[in-house]
Amino acid sequence: MTRKAREYIAALVMAAPLLLSFGASAQQSQPVGEDRVLRVCEDPNNLPFSNRAGEGFENKIAELLARELGWKLEYTWFPQRMGFIRNTLRAREPNSDRFKCDLIIGVPVGFELAATTNPYYRSTYALAYRKGTGLDSVTTPEALLHLEPAKLKSLKLGVFGQTPPADWLLRHHLLEQAVPYQPQTGDAERYPGEIIDKDLASGKIDVAFLWGPIAGYLAKTSPNGVVVVPFPPERELHMDFRIAMGVRFGERAWKDRIERLVEENRSRIQEILVAYGVPLLDDEGRLMR
Repeated sequence: MTRKAREYIAALVMAAPLLLSFGASAQQSQPVGEDRVLRVCEDPNNLPFSNRAGEGFENKIAELLARELGWKLEYTWFPQRMGFIRNTLRAREPNSDRFKCDLIIGVPVGFELAATTNPYYRSTYALAYRKGTGLDSVTTPEALLHLEPAKLKSLKLGVFGQTPPADWLLRHHLLEQAVPYQPQTGDAERYPGEIIDKDLASGKIDVAFLWGPIAGYLAKTSPNGVVVVPFPPERELHMDFRIAMGVRFGERAWKDRIERLVEENRSRIQEILVAYGVPLLDDEGRLMR
């Protein structure tokens, strides 16, 4: 697995989408889509990506793909924790030759537990804070470092362990001010965006370092006036990741079909991402919005 993929997985909770497990062969006697059902593997409570109510952007993308295929959409729900792949993409229905689901909407390029499509978006980590808390001059990550020293020293910095922002804090001698969050809380009823929003509002932390789609969604939906500042790409710390869709190994025809669908609907998918506040980077690493 590439270092970038490891970093993304360690993040995610945030993000999203990936988890350690091994198991079942990709061989199946019933071809994907034979019964005209798009079966998607998702987390039931992980906004802005997905939830049972269909409110996440991955839900909206799945709905778009199902409409374009002319198929019914069904989900297999499982928290994105240890065993996600084993219990979804690689799990068979009892007494059946069919797998429980056939598509993961968001995985990093290079994810080793599934075959990945061409990427359909690229995003980056970001920092987030509440308006009116003395941080409004922070419009870039570097600007945080240029705050008056006493102000900078007073800040409580929320960061998820083993993520690129933790390395950034270490590089700038700020790790002692970090308030650590676990990549996996162990409580499937709580998701990272919800936890961070409450802690920013209560003052438990002053600045949060988050995977960009989560930070962007907070800025769109939080009643607490959250400001998001994306990290630009850099050589030493991999802050940005290209996100693809995941299918089982060996199902080349299905992978090709999904890639064609994504390409044909790329602009509509991007509209969904923008509506959810996802910080998007172009191929040159420039922020697109």
